[in-house]
Amino acid sequence: MVLEPICCPDCGSVNIIKHGVTAAGKSRYRCKHEDCSRQTFIQDYTYQAYDPVVQRQLSDMAMNGSGIRDTARVLKISPTTVIKSLKKKFQNPSD
Repeated sequence: MVLEPICCPDCGSVNIIKHGVTAAGKSRYRCKHEDCSRQTFIQDYTYQAYDPVVQRQLSDMAMNGSGIRDTARVLKISPTTVIKSLKKKFQNPSD
């Protein structure tokens, strides 16, 4: 049996503890690194659009001039989800 360490997606720290489960039954984790801005995270997201990596790609594609449909097709998420995510980004520019 091989144990794979879980790393924080933001700071890369392995100082992680379990922090309950989601409604879908996925394990939730919490980063205990004091300088990390992330409170909790999930290892494997049920919906692709919630993954922070996909959110970063979505922002990058929008800044590079990709259209809504093109972004949705490449990231394999709904065009409606792309629009909602971009609206959230522009309402909260600090994220």
